[in-house]
Amino acid sequence: MTDHSPSLPQTPAAVQGGRLEALAASFVRGATAAGLGLGALAVLVMVLWVSSPYPDSGPAGALHVAAGLWLLAHGTELVRSGTLSGSPAPVGVVPLFLVVLPVWLTHRAARDALDQDRGRPRPSARGALCAVTAGYLLVGAGAVLYAAGGPLAADPLSALFHLPVVTVLSAVAGVWTASGRPLRPLPAGLPERVRLELARPRVAVALRSAAAGSLTLLGGGALLVAASLVWHADATQDSYLRLAEEWSGRLAVLLLGLALVPNAAVWGAAYGLGPGFALGTGATAMPLALAGDPALPYFPLLAAVPSKGPGTPLNWAAVVVPVAAGAVIAWFTGRAAALRYAEREEVWGCRETALTALLGATGCAACTAILTAASGGSMGTRALVEFGPVWWLTGPAALLWSAGIGVPVALGLRAWRLRGRRGEADAPVSVPAPASAPVSVAVPAEVMPAAEVLEPTEPEDPALEAYDVLPTGSWSERGEREARRAALKEASGGLLAEFPPMRMPEPPAAPGDVPPAATEPPDKPERGATEQPERGATEQPEQPEKPEKPGATEKPGEPGESEKPGEP
Repeated sequence: MTDHSPSLPQTPAAVQGGRLEALAASFVRGATAAGLGLGALAVLVMVLWVSSPYPDSGPAGALHVAAGLWLLAHGTELVRSGTLSGSPAPVGVVPLFLVVLPVWLTHRAARDALDQDRGRPRPSARGALCAVTAGYLLVGAGAVLYAAGGPLAADPLSALFHLPVVTVLSAVAGVWTASGRPLRPLPAGLPERVRLELARPRVAVALRSAAAGSLTLLGGGALLVAASLVWHADATQDSYLRLAEEWSGRLAVLLLGLALVPNAAVWGAAYGLGPGFALGTGATAMPLALAGDPALPYFPLLAAVPSKGPGTPLNWAAVVVPVAAGAVIAWFTGRAAALRYAEREEVWGCRETALTALLGATGCAACTAILTAASGGSMGTRALVEFGPVWWLTGPAALLWSAGIGVPVALGLRAWRLRGRRGEADAPVSVPAPASAPVSVAVPAEVMPAAEVLEPTEPEDPALEAYDVLPTGSWSERGEREARRAALKEASGGLLAEFPPMRMPEPPAAPGDVPPAATEPPDKPERGATEQPERGATEQPEQPEKPEKPGATEKPGEPGESEKPGEP
């Protein structure tokens, strides 16, 4: 029995159901990313709590500490309640190494939400961004409420600002990565002149130079901190050993110091730039001097702070760090302005080169200001309210150093790379020969000692052109070729293969012709003969000579004439 009922359309329902399923999966990915970060810190804190010989609080206290550290990794300021004075103290210095964990997890969740397998529903970029962010922030809100009853409670206003900002920026980076990192088209709301300026190649060069300059500053700052730790090795070791007596406490101090290594690198870069960093409200460490009365907590990294008083030549040597950053920006700009094999018209002008170096210096200064603002904060109350570098001083200092060194050095590097191209316009230009002109190739004697360069010739008879591949020449010429082949074989050192010569069939004799008396070719000429027939020649084998009749003469051009029988 045939069913004639109309089939229901499946496409709209599949699309709608697939979109909801994809958004739900993205929401779960965001919540899972937040749970993984929170769980990793919880496991670490629980291990330290179990190994501690003085577990003052139970597992709930350790989990509260883990939630507070997870919120601190997002930039949220914490409030420490268990102080000696009894008044709560803020903790605003964020270990930058901890920030890597939530940023990476959120980035990966947003990227995987768009990188679905074939056959599975795939959400839009905006939908994936919103779903991942919503799932992550839901877990973050729960962590804020849970940490409120612990020793490290989160400041509500700080959590309301920092947690969404870090989550959204990381998710946007993940969506951008999953979309193929597109840079164009630019937003349609930008003015036309701005769109044209941003589309120029100098913007990409400026971004690369800014990133390289920022990395140079951070690397130089880390090198300064390492050198200072080695210089104050005794004070650093004493601070580390006295801060904790058991191995579990020392392990916790070591992990905290490693998490603060990026902060120390930023502080070292700020020190080399000149403004330095604040050691409380009444002291500032600079290369020229350490002025004021520093209020330093007991911590190994702070033992590397220079001594109080005016600076020494070793402290002044820290200016090498911003000089190196400016040189790196100039190198990236000058190399792009005058490429090694670029044409004269492709070389940038002085104005373009200077502007690109200035843009790179501006980007480096902006990145330095952001890092210095994130690396500092408060470590307590009263004198420790201000701790770390000041961003609105460090950023302009980085701009002055980078632009003051990067712009002139980039122009000098451009001029240096163009020093050998001044006479290119007056140099003679070689005109290639026409394609129809014959080209002769010289063969060295070591490659083919007995060979000669043969000039191509056209066959005399056009009718024989199709048969120019057949062996030509008389029997005597064949003997000469055999002799020449023997000479080539001897000169090649055994590389020439031995093939038996082909015996050519004798031409059929016409009726009445007298067979030749001898068919053997004449004696071979001596080795070393250099005569060779021209390439492409189509000579016919010579006919054997006929015996002459007494008293008879042969007409030229009639080789096939026969004698009459009976003539004397």
